[in-house]
Amino acid sequence: MTATRFAQTRLPGGLLAHFEGLAARLAGWTPALLGTGGRLVFAAVLAGHFWRSALTKIEGFGLSSGAYAQIFPGAMERAGYDTSRLGPLADLVVAAGTLAEFLLPLLLIVGAFTRLAALGMIGFIVVMSLTDIFGHGLDAESIGALFDRRPDALIFDQRLLWIWLLTCLAVTGAGPVSLDRFIFRRRA
Repeated sequence: MTATRFAQTRLPGGLLAHFEGLAARLAGWTPALLGTGGRLVFAAVLAGHFWRSALTKIEGFGLSSGAYAQIFPGAMERAGYDTSRLGPLADLVVAAGTLAEFLLPLLLIVGAFTRLAALGMIGFIVVMSLTDIFGHGLDAESIGALFDRRPDALIFDQRLLWIWLLTCLAVTGAGPVSLDRFIFRRRA
């Protein structure tokens, strides 16, 4: 006798069978729930973080010297905090990073090019984490470790959750209430 059949004979009215039927119907909604819910959670929890960070990189109508110090801390120190000594590649990287901090969260929130935007954010978070670890020299406690029974480390614990949320969006897409759904339905 299978475990499910055994449980059905012991529970009144086939309660387990009813629950399994409900779970099967809900499983059909999984991509829509993950896509729409993931975008709402991202908007509520993370978008503001990235936009505030991006705003620190802008001064007037240009990039701030703080942007270069955040992205290239060692190089800025060696250059005496003179951004002109870093060269055009540094200008391009800082401009692209700043634009990504504004644009990628916006694309995720409205559900436009969601899978690509989620992958872009994952890459952004990986680069940001590596910059924090190697560029800013975070200590081991701030970096944390997986399975260390302390769920509050800045890098491993926090950013792994961010990446998991974004991975769900990259896999499932934006959900039914999104620009992706509108755009791709019109093209078909």
